[in-house]
Amino acid sequence: MIAQNSRRRVVVTGVGVINPLGNDIETLWGNLKEGKSGVGLTTIFDASKFPTKISAEIKDWDIADAVDNPDLWKLRGRHTRFAAGAATQAFSASGVGDHIQDRRRFGVYMGSGEGNQDFLSFASMMATSLDSEGNLDLVKFTRAGLDTLNPVVELEQEPNMPVGHIASMFNAQGPNANCLTACAASSQAIGEAAEIIRRGEADVMLSGGTHSMIHPFGVTGFNLLTALSTNNEDPAGASRPFDRLRDGFVLGEGSAMVVLEEYEHAKARGAKIYAEVVGYGLSGDAHHVTAPHPEGSGAYRSMEMALKKAGMTTADIDYVNAHGTSTMADTIELGSVKKLFGENAAGMSMSSTKSAIGHLLGGAGAVEAIFCILAIRDQIVPPTLNLDNPDEGTDGIDLVPQKAKKREVKAVLNNSFGFGGTNASLIMKAVD
Repeated sequence: MIAQNSRRRVVVTGVGVINPLGNDIETLWGNLKEGKSGVGLTTIFDASKFPTKISAEIKDWDIADAVDNPDLWKLRGRHTRFAAGAATQAFSASGVGDHIQDRRRFGVYMGSGEGNQDFLSFASMMATSLDSEGNLDLVKFTRAGLDTLNPVVELEQEPNMPVGHIASMFNAQGPNANCLTACAASSQAIGEAAEIIRRGEADVMLSGGTHSMIHPFGVTGFNLLTALSTNNEDPAGASRPFDRLRDGFVLGEGSAMVVLEEYEHAKARGAKIYAEVVGYGLSGDAHHVTAPHPEGSGAYRSMEMALKKAGMTTADIDYVNAHGTSTMADTIELGSVKKLFGENAAGMSMSSTKSAIGHLLGGAGAVEAIFCILAIRDQIVPPTLNLDNPDEGTDGIDLVPQKAKKREVKAVLNNSFGFGGTNASLIMKAVD
């Protein structure tokens, strides 16, 4: 065990994605820099009768692209398959496989949502279990469930299944956990995984997130909350963070994974290091089940804590990847950022990449962390698409409208703020 007062350094040595804008890192990053959109009409199910008919779906990818035994994965969740694809890329890119001497020192920490909901089966069960007056007969409903539902498919809906399958894939016998804190989940997972390495409980962690709620239950729920954009005529222009004409977020899906490694462990094997994770902040709004605190106090504390742990000030941050969902919460986030950064807000850039890929929910924070890492690598910040009519309060800060921008990027801040009031912030920087 590492002494309590010793701070181990944590670096990123592998990255991987399955994403609506590209199913590998370079394709995704290239499309994002070119201002392309991954949003289109929903095809996973018939959404023609729904208020929202658009989403950002995974395209042109199959589990056979990632594993040697695809038949084994047929009944596993859609989100679990995405996680397998992203994890395979990240692990391969890291080259760490032959350098893990003790598999008990290798763990997995994910921020994963629930799996696919078996809507058609449940609808069929309801239809066959109504009595002559239209009341639900619970006995018939239960019997129909026993006859209709596949127990393996039902099991795969549990949020902890992806992390279990990923651990088995790579024989990761160390710390194993999943958090489901809505849209903050995968940023929190990366932060917690980094803390596990800092404490000396592991040397290598595979971390990130995965989610897909593009199904009738998911879309119905968010439509009832009036949270989704209904700009069905212009799918690519529907996600409009910080724009005064925004009308809600766009559901996305996919997975992003990173390999975190103790610095000396990575250095000793000559690993390629993408960035160092230096700060992690976590807070709760303690305010409302869906709405953020109107003063952005939770977001402020999360960012402030990340800076304190990193030993940095706002003057050190060159780029912020905003949570930026294309809802009225954008205004609150922007206010908390400007309050924290003060006069330093004018010197940094901030963008919302959800404008291009939609909102990946539990998987959002991890892919946005990867965008931050690539911004450091290439000295370029990705754009906020569709920012045609900047909202009030957007003055005095560079929101990178429409086009990617070349600039110095040494340190970055990634924000993820979830329903229920969970706020997670990560700070990464170039390795000295």
